[in-house]
Amino acid sequence: MKIIGDYHTHTIYSHGKGTIEDNVKAAIEKGLKEIVISDHGPGHVFYGVNYKKLQKMRKEIDELNKKYKDKIKIYLGVEANIISVDGDIDVTEKEMKLIDKLLVGFHNGALPKSFRDFNELYIKNKLSKLNHKLKEECRKTNTQAMINAINKYKIDIITHPGAKVDIDTRELAKAASKKGTALEINASHRFLTLEYVKIAMEEGVMFSIDSDAHKPEDVGRFDWALNVAKEANLPPSRVINAQHD
Repeated sequence: MKIIGDYHTHTIYSHGKGTIEDNVKAAIEKGLKEIVISDHGPGHVFYGVNYKKLQKMRKEIDELNKKYKDKIKIYLGVEANIISVDGDIDVTEKEMKLIDKLLVGFHNGALPKSFRDFNELYIKNKLSKLNHKLKEECRKTNTQAMINAINKYKIDIITHPGAKVDIDTRELAKAASKKGTALEINASHRFLTLEYVKIAMEEGVMFSIDSDAHKPEDVGRFDWALNVAKEANLPPSRVINAQHD
């Protein structure tokens, strides 16, 4: 399987080590045809990119698309954070107008919408490691929050599902399949796992294989994810950033 684009990369605008152009150059060197710059949504306490930063990134990417027009296509994305059990994310309609791709995931550093959401999505998930009954409750809550987000927004990719909080892969895959949202096989966090990919495949969902690079040299580094896809017998036609023969 040949991957033609890396749809999940970070830069110095959040907590990456390279500039946008550094990531673009790395992608070109790896032979990629597309790249998405997807720094964290504004609700992330430590690494969020606000509207002003997104405007600057939009301008920078537009210029780089002119500069590298014969080599690669560059997209501005955001890795938004789920901030409520109702599936709200930390990216507004105003910010949506600036971006090309919407990625969404769970992150511990995201500021919840309310105290109730803080309790349900953060405190309980922490305590669930010590309580089996609570773990099952959190699994249902986490999954429903993500499904609510899928139904509420036009999400391109769910990032590293299962890596930060426990989720029901089958139920998530069903919802994502209906809405045309891809589930990510993340080479950095190493989720979805082989077991989860096999379950999700049964529901007809699409996948995205990404590096989640935080350094330019990691852009296009898909080895672990590609091995999982191979072991699962995942065809290229089910991967949105794979070359289709």
